[in-house]
Amino acid sequence: MTASDTLHAQLQQLVSEGRNPRTTDIDLMSSFEIVGAMNAEDRAVPEAVGKTLPEIARAVDAIVAAFNNGGRLVYIGAGTSGRLGVLDASECPPTFGVPPTMVVGLIAGGLDALVNASEGAEDRSEAGAADLVDIGLTARDVVVGIAVSGRTPYVIGALEHAKAQGAVTVALTCNPDSPIARMADISIAPVVGPEVITGSTRLKSGTAQKLVLNMLSTASMVRIGKTYGNLMVDMIASNEKLMARAVRIVMQATNCSAEVAEAAMARAENDTKVAILTVLTGKSVEVARADLAGADGVLRRALS
Repeated sequence: MTASDTLHAQLQQLVSEGRNPRTTDIDLMSSFEIVGAMNAEDRAVPEAVGKTLPEIARAVDAIVAAFNNGGRLVYIGAGTSGRLGVLDASECPPTFGVPPTMVVGLIAGGLDALVNASEGAEDRSEAGAADLVDIGLTARDVVVGIAVSGRTPYVIGALEHAKAQGAVTVALTCNPDSPIARMADISIAPVVGPEVITGSTRLKSGTAQKLVLNMLSTASMVRIGKTYGNLMVDMIASNEKLMARAVRIVMQATNCSAEVAEAAMARAENDTKVAILTVLTGKSVEVARADLAGADGVLRRALS
C-alpha cells in the first residue's frame, strides 16, 4: 500500500471527513435554504461539546495548576485549528491583564500562516517540536494540541516533544479514536459529525474548537482570580471604550455612581481591582494594593 493509499484509508475512517446526507443537494438550494441547513447543523455543536465537559474540566484543573506553578498554557495547531488557538491566546492579555507569555498560541508556518494559507507546513512533525523548543517549553507548562483530524504531523510532533519534557498534554480533536487523542494525557473530542461541505472542518468542527478554547482559557482565568463574580476586574483599560467599561465594572461591583467610580479609578491609576477595593472598604490606595498583594491578587480573598 502506498503512502497515498494509506492516507486515503485514514481519511475514510474520520468522522469529520464523512459526507453529510442532509446537504448532498446543497448546490441546488436557495440562499435561505443553505443558511437554514447550516444553522440546523450548527445546533448539534454545543451538545457535542457538552458531552466532553468532564475532560474539559480536567484540562482546566491542569492549566490552573500550571499557572500557579509559574507555567504556561500553550496552544499549537495548523490551519484553522492553529488560528483559533492563536486567537484565544491573543485575547487573554487585554481581557484578563496577564502577560502575553502566559498563554501562547503557535501555528504551523509561523505568524504569516494566520493570514496566508500555509497548509503544507502541517506535514512536518519536527516543526511542531522545534516550535516548542523555541519557546523553551518546560515540565511546568500545559500543551494543547489542536487538530480536527487528530492526525496532523505538526501537532503529533509537538505533543511527543511535550510529553518528553514532562509537560501535561491535551488533545483537542473531533475524532475520538485518533493518534493525538490516544497519546495525550487528556483528550477532548466533541463529535460533531460530517460537515455541511464535506471536509470543510472550519465549520462545525471549528465552532466546537472555539467553544472548548473559550472554556479552557476563561475557566482557568476565573479559577486564578481574574474576575470578581462575572466582572473582568483585571481587564486592561487601553482605550476610551475599555476605560468606560472599567468604570462601569467598578459601578457594578460596588453599586456606586459614575462620579465615584471615575474618581476611584483615577486615584488607583486605572487599576480596577484597587478602585473596587477602595470603594468597598474605604481604605487608601496604598493599603488596598498591599491587601491585594497579600491575597495573590484575588479580589474576593482580599475583601474577606
